[in-house]
Amino acid sequence: MQAFALLDALAGRRSRRFFRGAEIPDGIFAHRSEHPPLPLSELERLLVVTACGGSTSWHHMIFRAQRYAPHLSNYAGAAGGRTFPSAAGFHTSMTFFTDDEGVYVLNMRDSPAVSERDEKGELEIEELLEGVGRRIRKIQDGRLGLPPEVPYVEPHNTWVVNRPGTLLVIPVGDLAQHVLLNLCYMLQNGLVLYDDVHRRPVPGIERLSRLVEVSNTWPLTFVEQWSMAELSAELSTSCYAGALMLQAMGLGGWMFNGVDPWSLLGASGDPAVPGLGFRFDIDERWPYPNPTGLEGVMEGFCPPHVPDMRNAVEAVCLRKFGPGGPFHPETPGPWKESAKVRSAAQVHSEEFRECIALQAQYVFDTFGKFPGTVPSIFLITCLQAQHLDTGFYDRFFKQGAYLETHARHMERWHPEMGVPSSR
Repeated sequence: MQAFALLDALAGRRSRRFFRGAEIPDGIFAHRSEHPPLPLSELERLLVVTACGGSTSWHHMIFRAQRYAPHLSNYAGAAGGRTFPSAAGFHTSMTFFTDDEGVYVLNMRDSPAVSERDEKGELEIEELLEGVGRRIRKIQDGRLGLPPEVPYVEPHNTWVVNRPGTLLVIPVGDLAQHVLLNLCYMLQNGLVLYDDVHRRPVPGIERLSRLVEVSNTWPLTFVEQWSMAELSAELSTSCYAGALMLQAMGLGGWMFNGVDPWSLLGASGDPAVPGLGFRFDIDERWPYPNPTGLEGVMEGFCPPHVPDMRNAVEAVCLRKFGPGGPFHPETPGPWKESAKVRSAAQVHSEEFRECIALQAQYVFDTFGKFPGTVPSIFLITCLQAQHLDTGFYDRFFKQGAYLETHARHMERWHPEMGVPSSR
C-alpha cells in the first residue's frame, strides 16, 4: 500500500458506492449483491480513520505578520499538525465514526506529535497508527442511530448510507471556537466586529480605542460566514484525505453531504433518531436547532458549556498559551530551539481578552447563541468506506471502473476468505 502513487490516487479517485451486501431495488442499475455485508477489519478501519483525522507531527506555524513583527504570529489553536489543513492552524474539529459495533470519537486536535519525523522527513507508520489508536474512544454501542430514510438522509442515499458493513466517518467542527479564534485574528490585525444585522457597532467598544481603531470593522455576518467556509474546508479536506486512502487500500466509498446535519448531530427532535447525541437548543429567532456540544466528549466554546463568553475566551487562551499549546515554551516542536520559537509569540493581554469577550458576549446576548447567525457546532461532509462489490461494476461498466487495488483487495487484505482477484 505504501508503494501506491499519489498520482494514481488522484487520478483514480471515484465515488464507488456499491458495496458487498448492497441492493438497488429498481431502475437502470437495479442489482442485488451476491455477497453478505463485510465490515472493515480493525486495521482497515484504523487506516481510514487515521487518514481522516490522524496526527502528522508538529504544525510549522505562520512565521511573520508585518503588523506586529517581530513577534511570532499567534493565530494557531493547536501545536500538532494533522492529515488535513486548518485555517491559521485553528484545528477545532474532531473525528467521529460508526460501524456495526459502535460509535467512536478520535480526538487529535490538541494531541502532541505521536511520531517524530526522521532525517528524510518520514514518519514511522506503525508508531503513528498506535498513537492514533490510543486516542480513539467508544461513546456508544451499536451503529449510529440514524436510519437510512428520508428525511434523515437524502433520497438518493437511502439504499447505501450507514448500512450494515459500512464505516461512516463524520468530522465535526466547533464553529463557536473557530469564530472566537477569528475574532482574535481580527483584533491582532486591527479589526473589530460591526453588527450589520442591527446596523450598529458593538456597545462599549469605544472604550477600547487605545487598543484598536474601533471604526475599522468587519461585518458580523461576513465574519461568521467566512468562519463557516474555513471550517467547511477543514472538514472536507479531512474527508478528501480519507478518500485518497480508499484508493490505495482498494476500498469502495465516497465523500458526501447527503445527510441531514441536525439529525446526524442529534437534533432531529425524534428520540428514536438520537444521532451522535449532541445537546441542542431551539429558539423562535433561529431557523434551525442549534447543537452546542456533547458533554464530556466535545463541548463547544459557548454557553451552556461555559458560564459566559468571557470564560470561553479564557478557554481559547488556555488552549493557545497553556501547557501543551502552540505558544507554551515547554511544548516540544520541530525547530532546533523550539522553546525559543514558541515563546516568541505575544500572549493576549487582559485588555485584548476583554475586547474579544465584549464582542462575543454582545453576539450571544443579542442573538441568544454564539455565533449569532451560524451554528455553534457544525458538520457538512462525511466519508463512507466499504468493501466494493466488483460484480456490480463488471455488470454495468466498461473496464477500468475500479483500480487494481480494488480488484485484488480481498486476496491481499482477506486471504482467509479465499476470494480470487476480480481481474
